[in-house]
Amino acid sequence: MNMLNQKIYVAGHRGMVGSAIVRNLKDKGYTNIVTRTHSELDLTNQNEVQAFFDRERPDQVYLAAAKVGGIYANNTFPAEFIYDNLMVQNNVIHQAFISGVKKLLFLGSSCIYPKLVPQPMSEDALLTGKLEETNEPYAIAKIAGIKMCESYNRQYGTSHGIDYRSVMPTNLYGPGDNYHLENSHVIPALIRRFHEAKVNQVPQVLIWGTGTPMREFLYVDDMAAASTFVMELDKVAYDKQVEPMQNHINVGYGSDVTIAELARVVANVIGFHGEIAFDSSKPDGTPKKLMDSSRLNRMGWQPKVGLEQGLEIAYQEFLRGNERA
Repeated sequence: MNMLNQKIYVAGHRGMVGSAIVRNLKDKGYTNIVTRTHSELDLTNQNEVQAFFDRERPDQVYLAAAKVGGIYANNTFPAEFIYDNLMVQNNVIHQAFISGVKKLLFLGSSCIYPKLVPQPMSEDALLTGKLEETNEPYAIAKIAGIKMCESYNRQYGTSHGIDYRSVMPTNLYGPGDNYHLENSHVIPALIRRFHEAKVNQVPQVLIWGTGTPMREFLYVDDMAAASTFVMELDKVAYDKQVEPMQNHINVGYGSDVTIAELARVVANVIGFHGEIAFDSSKPDGTPKKLMDSSRLNRMGWQPKVGLEQGLEIAYQEFLRGNERA
């Protein structure tokens, strides 16, 4: 079968990452992409997932579906975060195997690594220390997803020819992001705040913390490109860079910026010319979070979209969303 004609199921196609993967696959020429909304298919329901895979029989699966949220949501609903994510992963990965899916890509998160992990965070840091308390249930679920893929590979890789891989993205931003005032992450929050300050002619924007913590950001379409790159990579080349019980791949931009530097770039993109102030009485969080993406780089992949360029695209998408609202 021509690879471009293979049936590909993208779970979570309405999310920021899932929708970017669908865009990337279409750009590459894939013509048989299967999607389902949550109302059409509840991935936490084993019977529904089984019926879906029995009926559709996809050749490949991108598992980008997940229950996600900020610190408040993770702290308030820890049971839902661990239950829902474990159920989605267990159902999709297991039913993919049962229905004969040979290739599957599981998307995780940088929060799988210990809270006090040495920087930059390398793949071998997994399970070497305590996790960040605020999102531990979500992180545990993602770690379980990695280990489930590894375990199925170890038990069924030779006998059934399966090849299930995992990628761990750094902080993502871009089209499809969440700009909610309370639940959004740092980039969409800054875009909204600077935009509203510009529109309302507010002279100052106050940002929590000192502005000194360093963070890494990757444009979501680069993440999608990395995902399809990893999925399409020859197994021999892939196996040279991984180990049977540590075969996940970090996906990052390769460098980080301080929150203060980020704020200045966002303000410049939006055209806010007022004062940027920092409230040092508020918490900073972890001083530095940077992924070690050298394993992926050795495989031959590099990001293409710089921070300012990505922010400009994200801001235009934000403006279009406001016009539709």
